[in-house]
Amino acid sequence: MIGHNSVPAAAAGRISLDPEMSVNRMGFGAMRLTGPGIWGEPKDPEECRRVLRRALELGVDFIDTADSYGPAVSERLIAEALHPYPAGLVIATKGGQVRPGPGQWVPEGRPEHLRAALEGSLRRLRVERIDLYQLHRPDPKVPFDESVGALVDMKREGKIRAIGVSNVNLQQLEGARGMTAVVSVQNRYNLTDRESEDVLQLCEKLGIAFIPWAPILGGEVEPESVRRIAGERGISTRQLALAWILAHSTQTLPIPGTASVAHLEENVGAAAVRLTPDEVQQLDSLSPATGVRGQPGEGGRRA
Repeated sequence: MIGHNSVPAAAAGRISLDPEMSVNRMGFGAMRLTGPGIWGEPKDPEECRRVLRRALELGVDFIDTADSYGPAVSERLIAEALHPYPAGLVIATKGGQVRPGPGQWVPEGRPEHLRAALEGSLRRLRVERIDLYQLHRPDPKVPFDESVGALVDMKREGKIRAIGVSNVNLQQLEGARGMTAVVSVQNRYNLTDRESEDVLQLCEKLGIAFIPWAPILGGEVEPESVRRIAGERGISTRQLALAWILAHSTQTLPIPGTASVAHLEENVGAAAVRLTPDEVQQLDSLSPATGVRGQPGEGGRRA
C-alpha cells in the first residue's frame, strides 16, 4: 500500500483558488475531528492534533472545516494544533447550517446568522480574515441571493478573502457567480455518486476549484472492478477512489477526512498514484449508485 510516512501531498499537483492563492490538490477535511454524529469533543483530542500537525508535515496546505463541525470543535482544534499558521496554509471554513443535535443538520442562511457564524469562526481560528469562506448549504427559507450577498458584504469589509459555495446546483452556482467571484464549489462527489457531474464540468470550463466531499467510497458497495484494479496496483480501494478523483478532472481538490494519523498517511499516499488511461476509462464507465447520501458538508467517510 502506498503512502505510509513518505508521500507528500504535493505529488497530486497544484490548483489555483485565485491568482495569488494556490494549494496542493490533496487537502484535508477536518469534520471528523469531533465526536460521534459530528457532535461534541473527539474521543482522542491529542490524536486529532497529531493528525493536523502530520498533515502539514506531509505537505497538506488546504484544510477544510466549518463552524457546524462539533459545533465549533473542529475550528478550535485547528487553532490549538497549528496556530500561528505557517505561510501558505489555506484554511477554508463554512457557515450556513445549525446543529440541533448529533447527526442533525439544518440550513440557516439568514444574513444575520451568517455574519455571526463568520465572527465566531474568526475568533476560534484566531485570524482576522478567512482565506476561503463557503456558504455551507442553500437555505430554502431564505432567498439565495440574500445569503450570498451577506458573504459579499463581509468580503468587502475585509473579513473574507475569497468566496465559495457548497451543495449547490448549476442554477445556484450561476446565481452566485452573478454576484461575486466564486473560487470553489464543494459538493458531494465520488466514484459511486456523480450527481454533481454537471457542476464539476462547469467548474472545469470556468477554472473553479471543485472540492468533492465524501470523496471515498466508505461503507458503500465497492464495484468488483474497483477491488480488482486496487489489488493489481497494490493499493487500497480508498487510495484508488482518491486517485480516480484526481485523474478524472484537474479541477478537483479532494479533502478526505480522518481522526487517525495512519489513515491520513494512507489517504495522502493516493497523491502519488498515477492511473493508466485504461484504468481511468474503466472507472469512468462505472454506473454510479444512486440514492446514497451522507451528512451535509461531510469531508470524508473514515473516522
